[in-house]
Amino acid sequence: MDTPSIESITSPNPDAAAPAHEALAGAGSSSAPRTAPARIALVGVHGFGAHHLRNLERLSTQGLVELVAVADPHPPAPGALPETTAIHANLDGLLAGDHRPAVIIVATPIQTHAPLALSVLASEADLYLEKPPVASMKDFLRLQDAASAAGRSVQIGFQSLGSHALTALKKLADGDTADELPAIGTLKGISATGRWVRDKAYYKRSRWAGKRSLDGVDVVDGVATNPLAHAIATALRIAGAREAEDLAFVDTDLYRANDIEADDTSVIRMKTISGLPITCALTLCATESVEPYVTLHGTEGTAVFHYTEDRVTVHTEAGETTHVFGRDDLTENLLQHLSDGVPLLSPLAHSGAFMRVLEAIRTAEAPALIATEFVTWRGTGDQAHAVIPAIEDILERATLAHATFSELGLPWARPDTSGSESLFSTGSDPESPDPQNTDPDTPIAVLRDGSSLNTGLSPRPYLHPVATQSGIVVTEHLASDHPWHLGAGFALQDVNGSNFWGGRSYRRAAGKYVDQKDHGRIEIAGTTHYPNLTQMDLQWMGADGGLLLEERRTFRRTLLDPRTWRLDLQTELTAVVDASLESPGSHGAEGSGYGGFFWRLPATTVPRIFSSTAEGEPAVHGSVSPWLAWTGEFDGGAATLVFGAPPESPDPWFVRCSGYPAVGSALAWDSAVELAAGETLGRSLTVWISDGTLDASDIEGLVAGR
Repeated sequence: MDTPSIESITSPNPDAAAPAHEALAGAGSSSAPRTAPARIALVGVHGFGAHHLRNLERLSTQGLVELVAVADPHPPAPGALPETTAIHANLDGLLAGDHRPAVIIVATPIQTHAPLALSVLASEADLYLEKPPVASMKDFLRLQDAASAAGRSVQIGFQSLGSHALTALKKLADGDTADELPAIGTLKGISATGRWVRDKAYYKRSRWAGKRSLDGVDVVDGVATNPLAHAIATALRIAGAREAEDLAFVDTDLYRANDIEADDTSVIRMKTISGLPITCALTLCATESVEPYVTLHGTEGTAVFHYTEDRVTVHTEAGETTHVFGRDDLTENLLQHLSDGVPLLSPLAHSGAFMRVLEAIRTAEAPALIATEFVTWRGTGDQAHAVIPAIEDILERATLAHATFSELGLPWARPDTSGSESLFSTGSDPESPDPQNTDPDTPIAVLRDGSSLNTGLSPRPYLHPVATQSGIVVTEHLASDHPWHLGAGFALQDVNGSNFWGGRSYRRAAGKYVDQKDHGRIEIAGTTHYPNLTQMDLQWMGADGGLLLEERRTFRRTLLDPRTWRLDLQTELTAVVDASLESPGSHGAEGSGYGGFFWRLPATTVPRIFSSTAEGEPAVHGSVSPWLAWTGEFDGGAATLVFGAPPESPDPWFVRCSGYPAVGSALAWDSAVELAAGETLGRSLTVWISDGTLDASDIEGLVAGR
């Protein structure tokens, strides 16, 4: 068959010259002595092919290989190859020569992998194929069939899979202690984070760079399938996901800041058939390049694997432990497999799960262009590179919450229309138009059902974003410090042992927060909308799936003047069974009686927290007063929030400012609230949301008119 020409790639950037590859650290290990060197041919000597040339030179000095031929339309510089190495313009010419290679290495652009690999398998050689294996699942299945029919071995160039750290990480994933590393408890999830910088020259290095397809042929040269593909492949291997069927689903959320077709900033979210979540948040638009890493999140700690350095750092309550592991070279491993039957470290069949991810990216909606106002550029000319402000925190939020950029509600992301609806807008009161907002239908409160949230966040409905009349957002959700803090809502950390708050649970017996599989969920059974009022019927489902509470929750909106509106939240909790409503405070965590109404604020500067009787966080926290106010400079301007206490009970205020910004009305501050089956408990709270800064006299006037 005709073989497409191999595109030569040159660039001043070390990895920009790597078409389908990124160089990884780690020296190869020695193999068993051989009676004769293995005959090797290399297709593609530039880009990552240059790495293979250096590696083959190393193996040749050990007497393990002989480089008998290379193929590239742009031959290497004189003296770069042994004198005995034949040079051909393409693979067809190489195969026509009498070189009899035992192994052919293919290190060429992505779109050429399938035809070249099929040609190799039709010869009498085994194959080393650089990553990604091919550019579509269809071609992957063809390649598998061809390898099986030919009886040939295929090694895929995910070099990180040769790391000895994977053996130790597998033990940690199974809940055991590795020889070099302490245990991290039960594995809850895996994440991968990649923050690299790529300039304009990177995307000018070849015709196919940054393309989804070229001349009708799939390329899929995006952040997740090429430069940071190792992050995904490594996470999948640790999770035990090798074949496509090992994944229950793959979600993609793809974006581009550069003038390209493919994605440069993406979240890939997966779940294995065993229920383990895997989330990869990747960008080529970071402030500065950082070595990518895969994190194992356990109930007793985390293990962070910097796979380019074979370095693992485990964080537990006992401290930090770091160990650097060795690595097996994949070319040597393939040779050992052929001579001694040693298992392949990265066989073709084990790339099935990765190809499931690539196929999801290939068939997904084209990456959304990030608007220019959300991108800054550093450098000049071809050395200029795009930076997405705060991308480091954004990636952390995505991985900790197992959330997409859309679900985070980022201003540059696609709107998250699933499970959310505008509850109130600036124009929802036709008799009180808002002169400050040019769009009368701008949402000022969005209701999210929370159904897609990760189990560990205790999925539940909440409001976010909530905004002032002029559009200043005054709620936050899925923050990196506490991903389970969800806008404005109502939740409890403990109902009969089930956690409806998210995160860890405080237990008196342990005297600390412990990680347990005790998370419940609050589901919407029905919703009724009226003008400026929404009523929801909710069901509190325990960790075992049993119904514990039924709730009727009402949100009401009243526009008071052009700069202030009032949100009234009323809840009636009815126990389906005898129910004990508790908080960390009732379990013995002094001063941590949060639970009930809770409002997570975004970052504010010069915040002031005060009530009718106290000033400042320490004084207001734990106090009982008719109202509590928070003023400050938010993103967009000054705003004031006034929280009105429930008239049904003198619940203490829970306030945090120095660690994170939040206000709550504590239902079970230091003792449990017991409800008999059929008994109902009610709470009514009011929040005044105002543009600008209000003083105590302004606030007293608002509260008096409640």
